[in-house]
Amino acid sequence: MSVTIASTISDVERDTGLAKETLRVWERRYDFPRPERDTFGERVYPSDQVIKLRLIKRLIDLGYRPGKVIGYSADELQALAQKSSAAGKTEAARGHPELHSYLDLCKSHQMEAFRRKLTQAMLVMGLKSFVIDLVAPLTTQVGEAWACGQFAVFEEHLFAESVQVVLRGAVFSVPQVNHQHGTPRPRVLLTTLPQERHGLGLLMAEAVFAAEGAHCIPLGVQTPLPEIVDGAHAMHADIVALSFSTTMNPRHVGDSLRELRARLPEHVEIWVGGSNAALRKRPPGYVQVCELADITPAVAQWRQRQRQFAS
Repeated sequence: MSVTIASTISDVERDTGLAKETLRVWERRYDFPRPERDTFGERVYPSDQVIKLRLIKRLIDLGYRPGKVIGYSADELQALAQKSSAAGKTEAARGHPELHSYLDLCKSHQMEAFRRKLTQAMLVMGLKSFVIDLVAPLTTQVGEAWACGQFAVFEEHLFAESVQVVLRGAVFSVPQVNHQHGTPRPRVLLTTLPQERHGLGLLMAEAVFAAEGAHCIPLGVQTPLPEIVDGAHAMHADIVALSFSTTMNPRHVGDSLRELRARLPEHVEIWVGGSNAALRKRPPGYVQVCELADITPAVAQWRQRQRQFAS
């Protein structure tokens, strides 16, 4: 007997990045999704609807309007998403010719070989280039494959865990630099907010910070905002670095950043990164948006400001 797994509206918001309000509006306007009701009368969404919503969100991120695609079947949405992302995949593969070989190892579940290949590439490329030029585009490709249904959830998890194993080992092995009488060393507290459970982007940022000689203070994912503030105080952080994926509600991102800025001391900077739509709209000036490649010059600029303050 098959069992249909149903998700609450909060689960769907977290899984797809579509706000609860959006789901309710679509339900009224487009007659989709069509949630069922649990014994308490609350909305629950069958897994096939969640899959379709995930594909719709992917197409919206690619520039489609919801009213144009919401009536398509899941197969039609998947075909459209694959077609729309084909150009990006070709460009990524051109930038790193062996990208497809990493994906093949993941898809065939050869995870030990995948980790060995990653480790070998890191030794050849160096940590920063490895993260920016290989891991980041590879992660994008896996995310697109997952959104299009080409990667199962467990396969995406296998990929993420394997990359994290390699990156954690690399970060741990970075030589520690004595900054007592030399270059200022920013103390960087890294985490995500409670609604953000994806930590791979955060770990990639930590690796680049570590390669730049920063003192990294990782808190892991889903840290309550008051605890971020307390941690920044207790650990004397210079920078709070946060990562936001597409699954987090953009409105929540903006609200949380404003609240965090109000609670942190003025000298503690907030740096953010990730693929969330809120970051494309450029948050207020008190938040610094950094792509992975931006971290190196941003750290250099931070150090320059510290020298100016000290002089």
